[in-house]
Amino acid sequence: MGLFGNRKKAGDVRRLLDTPAGPMPAGYEPGTAVPGAVAVYFADDPRKFYQLRQWLPVLERLDREHPVTIITRNRKTYEELATPLRTVLAPAFPDLVQLYEASDFKVAVYVNNSVHNFHSLMQRHVLHVHVNHGESDKVCMVSNQVKAYDRVFVAGEAARRRHRVALMEFDESRLVPVGRPQLDLRPAPSLPPSTQRTVLYAPTWEGENASNNYTSVDVFGPAIVAKVLAVPDVRLVYKPHPRVAVSPIPDVAAAHREIVRRIGRAGGEHVVAEQGDILAVFPGCDLMITDVSSVGLDFLYLRQHQPIFIADRYDDREKLHTDAAVSRCADVIDSATIGRLTETVRMRLEHDEYRAARAAVRELYFGDLAPGESTTRFLAAIDDAVRTRDANLSAPEPMVHSASAAGSAPTTMEVPA
Repeated sequence: MGLFGNRKKAGDVRRLLDTPAGPMPAGYEPGTAVPGAVAVYFADDPRKFYQLRQWLPVLERLDREHPVTIITRNRKTYEELATPLRTVLAPAFPDLVQLYEASDFKVAVYVNNSVHNFHSLMQRHVLHVHVNHGESDKVCMVSNQVKAYDRVFVAGEAARRRHRVALMEFDESRLVPVGRPQLDLRPAPSLPPSTQRTVLYAPTWEGENASNNYTSVDVFGPAIVAKVLAVPDVRLVYKPHPRVAVSPIPDVAAAHREIVRRIGRAGGEHVVAEQGDILAVFPGCDLMITDVSSVGLDFLYLRQHQPIFIADRYDDREKLHTDAAVSRCADVIDSATIGRLTETVRMRLEHDEYRAARAAVRELYFGDLAPGESTTRFLAAIDDAVRTRDANLSAPEPMVHSASAAGSAPTTMEVPA
């Protein structure tokens, strides 16, 4: 089902498509309830659609047990959203208010820290759950905004420590460890078979602000590519973050173009993969070079026995090791080590000295979950949230006790609904 709010008449919600469970009546009228127990709220434009896209298969699995409706606020995002799940477009705030008031959503799920989430958080009869869009050591992974949610789903102990260090007076009981359900997915491998060893370079983008900039593209990118191309019998796969190619920062955009040019000029089996699911690239890779980002930790989980290199644009090894535990079981690329990268990559492909250390760090981030268990935990945690919301909504009205005067007996009054 696709619904949209008409800006000319606030709250005018009209039918565009059908629900997976069957078509809505042709004369869908404003005020009619929208089906769904779980609302997934995503207010941003298509530039951030990758944050939602990675959750779609998990949400489609959840839909079998608790019907899911995706609420969007941006028309282009709504139009690009390809999923069998119900989708709703409520562009104006009054549209969103009416949508919530007319429907009976039990849980609202949020995949990012968008400021627009607060429009949805105004709904009081819904239990609000933040799930984020990845597990990484970036600054943006912990925000004071999480204090606004009833529950915050995290991957494991590293995320718990991250919240403890970064936030003041945060109630850690809101944190619910569920692992990383997306990593239970097994997309078909996208790389063609090769007799060569494969090195993946998967840098992140520059972030929304300077404090959240971890990309290596503009600092080390072309040099990394040149050094890897010089390793004998190696296929290089370049898979940048989706926002690298469209970066508004001239140095990042220019470095990306130079990387693509160098790989194209090298010929052979080297690959530039700007599109597609990076999880589908992992199976064919023997070593990964990345930045502080979620894909590095995803690789750690799925390819524990393959070496990892972490690039540090700030040349601050002590801070990197403090902020990103994964860097302690990886080779670090900085201004002091970039010159010998060819030899270090060749050596790691032959002798992986960090292999044992990665097992311990993997458990820090994800616990000891076996494949499939993250999804089981996620589904159980959402089920618990649904049941908790229903129990709270059906509980008796709270009572307030007050003393009318000094020495008088307390009186009891009901709190108005």
